Amino acid sequence: IVSTRGMTVDNEYHPEPRVAAIVASHYRPEFLVNAKETGKIYMVDYTDLNNLKSTTLDAAKFLHDGGFDSTGRYFLTAANASNKIAVVDTKEDKLAALVDVGKTPHPGRGANFTHPKFGPVWATSHLGDESISLIGTDPVKHKANAWKVVQTIKGQGGGSLFIKTHPKSKNLWVDTALNPDAKISQSVAVYDINKLDGKPQIVDIAACAKLGDDGAKRVVQPEYNKAGDEVWFSVWSAKNKESAIVGGRRQDPRLQDRDQDS
Repeated sequence: IVSTRGMTVDNEYHPEPRVAAIVASHYRPEFLVNAKETGKIYMVDYTDLNNLKSTTLDAAKFLHDGGFDSTGRYFLTAANASNKIAVVDTKEDKLAALVDVGKTPHPGRGANFTHPKFGPVWATSHLGDESISLIGTDPVKHKANAWKVVQTIKGQGGGSLFIKTHPKSKNLWVDTALNPDAKISQSVAVYDINKLDGKPQIVDIAACAKLGDDGAKRVVQPEYNKAGDEVWFSVWSAKNKESAIVGGRRQDPRLQDRDQDS
């Protein structure tokens, strides 16, 4: 057992910080552990469970979820109370950067793709505003863009929880599940990653679910299948209302209901 109790990055004591994310290194037997309230990331070497070794990185508050860049070397994670993305170099076990982004980033795992101008990027949407931040992730071939916001895209609105694409898809899907406007929370924005200066297509996923009641029908968490030719969504409502799972082919954004539960 490794305790997360202790001082925050602002040198204030916190008695019970929560663990917000755990991911495994691709380089060694090591877990990366986000201690939410303290803003610290623990690199826990589990080679010898009886004699654990841990490296502590000071990032920013409050750490939440995140994902790897396309190479699997860098872990990018939201510090949503600080409006930053922390970048961890898992090969060197060090903090590579703290990147200023929009208000209350919430990337899920984030989205990796190759930008036509800036090269490899990782994208996050936000709970607190409508922005979508694209961060350069290639410090070798695109050094000038690395660990900087190279482009900010305008989304439908705040309240986004997840952003998703696939190596075989040109589409970037962004939900807005917690937006107070039902028209926005029940739909998703779809961007062409080769034409990010253009307006997104708005797809009314809740309508595709064809639910018969007055539930909230909040559309959340686009997920591709392994082949990258289908994308699936959850349609959330209260426990006493109908919910659904909606999926469709990437070639046709006019999605149709595939499966639903209540």
